[in-house]
Amino acid sequence: MTLQAESTPLLDEQRKPKRKRNAKRAAARRRGRKRRLAARRQFFLNLKKDACLTFAEWVALNALSERQGRRILASGQGPAVTQLSEHRIGIRVGDNRAWQESRTRGGR
Repeated sequence: MTLQAESTPLLDEQRKPKRKRNAKRAAARRRGRKRRLAARRQFFLNLKKDACLTFAEWVALNALSERQGRRILASGQGPAVTQLSEHRIGIRVGDNRAWQESRTRGGR
């Protein structure tokens, strides 16, 4: 085979067909993800007012990125922070609810 023959592009009928996504598997993944998200939401709703969330749990609960959560806390406009250890912080569920209510627009 010559070099020129090797470098020519393949015709459409010579190419391998692209694999199609398995629709059943994709649907099962979506259902599983929805189920896990619903379970996580239910877990956070059932917490007592004085339960303390870790920083990672707090940003997940409020659908924030870690960076945005740190910006909110650094601005002084966020919820009250509990120092769990020298390097760990937490936010109480009651403080988070009060902070969320203070951010509500319009209405009442």
